[in-house]
Amino acid sequence: MISVDSLSRSYGDFTAVDQVSFTIQTGEIVGLLGHNGAGKTTIMKMLTGYLEADSGSINILGDDPQDKNNRAKACIGYLPENLPLYPEMMVADYLVYIAGLRNIDSDQRWQAVARAMLQTDLQTKATAPIATLSRGYKQRVGVAQAILHQPQVLILDEPMNGLDPTQAMHMRDLIKRYAQQATVILSTHIMQEVEAVCDRVMILKNGRLVVDESLQHLGQENQLHIQTNASLNELRSVLTQQSSITNIDTSTQEGEYVITLDDDVDRSLSAADISQSIVNAGYQLISLAPVKRDLEALFREVNRIEVEDHVA
Repeated sequence: MISVDSLSRSYGDFTAVDQVSFTIQTGEIVGLLGHNGAGKTTIMKMLTGYLEADSGSINILGDDPQDKNNRAKACIGYLPENLPLYPEMMVADYLVYIAGLRNIDSDQRWQAVARAMLQTDLQTKATAPIATLSRGYKQRVGVAQAILHQPQVLILDEPMNGLDPTQAMHMRDLIKRYAQQATVILSTHIMQEVEAVCDRVMILKNGRLVVDESLQHLGQENQLHIQTNASLNELRSVLTQQSSITNIDTSTQEGEYVITLDDDVDRSLSAADISQSIVNAGYQLISLAPVKRDLEALFREVNRIEVEDHVA
C-alpha cells in the first residue's frame, strides 16, 4: 500500500527528515509519535505531495505523489494540523465546495457530502456556519472534507488537538470505523490515543525513525516481576538450571526482582517452571507477573537515551 525508502528533507541547514524508510499495509492504523520538530508533519506533507523530498522515494498504490498524473494524490485524504476553514460558509456548502475541488461529479456531490456528514455525525450541523461550531465539530468538518472522495489512504495530523474527552472518544470511533476501508496514518502528541486507536507505532527523533513496532508486540515484554522471601543470591541459586533465564536483578523494593527471559521462549511456561522451582526449594512465592512496557515508557526510554548521549 505505502512504501517509503530513504526519505530525506532539509530546510536550509536543518535536517527535518533523515533517511526514513517504512512500509504500511492496507488497513493498518499507524501512529506517528515524536517531540515537536521530530519530522512528523514533514513526512505527512511529503506523503501527500505537498512537499518534495530532497532524496528517497515514496510509493502509494503504485504511484509517486509527486507525479503529475496525480493518481496517488487522488487516493489520499488529508487533515492538516491547522485546516483552513471558511468560517462564513455553512458546513454543507463548504463540503460541496471541497467536493468540487476533488473533481467529484456534480450529480454525485450531494451524495458524497451526505455520506461524509453521516460518517462524521455532522447531520445536525449541515446548515450551521462553521464559525459557530465548537473545536470538536470543526475537527469533524476537517475529517469530513478528507473522506469526501472515499480515499484509500487517510492522513490525519493531530486529529485530537484541542478536543475534550467526549469529542476525543467520538474521533477515535470515527477513525476506527473508517480504517475498515482504508489505511490510516495519524500524528499526535497524545500517546494514550495511539494506544487506543493504532495497530502500530512509529517514533521519530531528530528526523530519524527510531522505533517501528506493532502495539501488540510492544506489550509482550520478555521480563517477569517476582516477589519472594528469597535473597537475590538464593533466587539465582534456585533458578540456575532454568535455561530460559538470561538475567535476574533486583527491582525497586526489597524482596522484589526482575527476571529477564530469552526472546524466543514461551513466557507462560517459563513462569510456571520458575514458580515451581521456588516453591520446591522451600521459599515463599508472593507474586509473579509479566512486566509490561507501555508506549509512554518506551517514549521516555527513547528520549532518555537522547539526553544521556548529550550529557556524555
